[in-house]
Parts: sequence; structure tokens; C-alpha cells
Amino acid sequence: MKKIALAALLGFSFAAQAAHYDIKMLNSNSEGSMVFEPGYLKVQPGDTVTFRAENKSHFVHSKAIPEGAQKFQSEEDQELTITLDKEGVYVYTCPVHRSMNMNGVIQVGDNLPNKEQAEKVVKDLEKKSMTNKGRLEKYFAQVK
Repeated sequence: MKKIALAALLGFSFAAQAAHYDIKMLNSNSEGSMVFEPGYLKVQPGDTVTFRAENKSHFVHSKAIPEGAQKFQSEEDQELTITLDKEGVYVYTCPVHRSMNMNGVIQVGDNLPNKEQAEKVVKDLEKKSMTNKGRLEKYFAQVK
């Protein structure tokens, strides 16, 4: 009985430590047009992130995720909350504005088993961008 109570207490303690973050989908900010804010975010396993469409015609779609992680995609103009429980690098895009380099990066933890694969996705997205060149590479450079 004591073991069950201890396990429950530890579970509640872990849940209480998980953090929540918001990423805004915006038409513009100080970084330029069609942008996620923040474009780079570092979180810990178990933390949640909500993508919020602050302006119309945006949605989010995962492009690179660690093995075993759940792909994600929101509906246009809808918020999406995800729990990031696999360590690694998550690269995501707004498909409607991908050519304007509306992309972002989330680093979960310090163990980055998919960093090389994510870097290839970043390079490909940068090549396909017509505007805001270099923005996604700047975000990815913060992954350590």
C-alpha cells in the first residue's frame, strides 16, 4: 500500500513540474512576416506547447520529429496543444506560408537522436523559401 501511495505521489509531483508554453502564429513581428513566436523553443520532456493562431489563415504541421513521437497538425485558424514526451528536435511549418519561411524549431531535452535528420529538413525548407531566408537556420543554430 505504501508503494502505491509513493508512486501516486511521485506521479503527481512530475505532473506538477511539467511546464506549458505558447507559440503564436502571426502575420508579422520584429523578425518579419509570417512567423511563429517564438521560432525556437527549448522545453523538457512532458512539457506542453499550444500553437495559437493569432491571425487568420495559419495552421501548424510537423516536418521532423524524433522516432516514436506523435506527428501533429492543427486545423486552419485553430489552436493545437501537444505534449512533448520524446527528447529530440521537432521542426514544424505553416504549410500555407512555408514559402515565406514560416517554420520553427522545438528542442526537447538534451538528448537529440534526430538532430541530423532535422537539420536535413531545415536545409530543405530553407531552399524552398522565397522570403525570410536564413530565419529557420538561425533558429536551428540554437539547438545544442
